Amino acid sequence: MRKKSLHDLSINELGRLFPIMIKDYTDKWIELYKAEKQLITDSFFNTEIVSIEHIGSTAIPGLKAKPTIDILLQVSEQIEISKLKDKFKTLGYLINDHPENPAPHLTFVKGYTEQGFKGQAYHVHIRYHGDWDEIRFRDYLIKNKEIAKEYETLKLELAEKYPNDREAYTDLKTEWIEKINKLTRKQSTTAQHHV
Repeated sequence: MRKKSLHDLSINELGRLFPIMIKDYTDKWIELYKAEKQLITDSFFNTEIVSIEHIGSTAIPGLKAKPTIDILLQVSEQIEISKLKDKFKTLGYLINDHPENPAPHLTFVKGYTEQGFKGQAYHVHIRYHGDWDEIRFRDYLIKNKEIAKEYETLKLELAEKYPNDREAYTDLKTEWIEKINKLTRKQSTTAQHHV
């Protein structure tokens, strides 16, 4: 019998293969991001990349997190989607298309195998240039340590309750994240009116 590829696995099978583990913060996450950033930027022309940012919990000093390095790569509208896919494949990434979202909403992932995690896990989120919640969310948690602790507590509780259910873990965090996103959007709009 042929071994299932990751794309053939059910959500339950993926949950068992890649359990949610929350780890203590380490400065190593910043170094891993910087090395991967270099690898990515060396693979494209300067004109193809608008910006590249470390996002997610591993970008927030002191915060316990799933040890996955999340990267937001904003690309030029001139970039060819096929080139993006080819380049990330050569860098060892798997492609997660998001057909429900307009191009170039893609996520590339690395560190996932049919045997479970292997090496460092990375998620690279591809977008066109814009005002993205993930950047404001990260910056808000860096500045507001007590709110970051609240988020950490929520993640620890959810990881304990849903260690193999990534969907439940993510969905139950979303309401809390969206509350912060609304706040940061409002602050951003207010700040723009005062400029």
